[in-house]
Amino acid sequence: MTFEVDSRVSAAWSKWRSMTGVLCDKKKPERLKSKIYRAIVRPVAMYGAECWPATKEVETRLSVTDTKMVRWTVVVRRLDCIRNNELRQRFGVAPVAGKLREARLRWCGHVLRASGDTVRKIGLSIDVPWYSLGNAGLIRCTWT
Repeated sequence: MTFEVDSRVSAAWSKWRSMTGVLCDKKKPERLKSKIYRAIVRPVAMYGAECWPATKEVETRLSVTDTKMVRWTVVVRRLDCIRNNELRQRFGVAPVAGKLREARLRWCGHVLRASGDTVRKIGLSIDVPWYSLGNAGLIRCTWT
């Protein structure tokens, strides 16, 4: 899964670099930069995130990338001692963890409303076999 996350992060950085003419321009208002960031850069990073496993590693990787991009855009360095929460609030960007949760819940709603013969609905009810690891007890097989 790290390959998928890494490719999304690199695609987001590529998109951010292509928009630096607007995002890093000190003459442009922060509100415009925020709208461009939320409409163009962040969706590139979050594309397909609703199907990724909900791990702390994925959340941290996307959050770090998001914070770095926002700090570069607002021209705030770590030495300025401005907290990430304050910076996100000032820039009008929600935390990545919340956006990942929203995307997963939205996808879950689509899956639950789907007709019974679709692949995603069938995949929801697949019974995964159990296997034993001796004293560790029964552990469910996973696809990861």
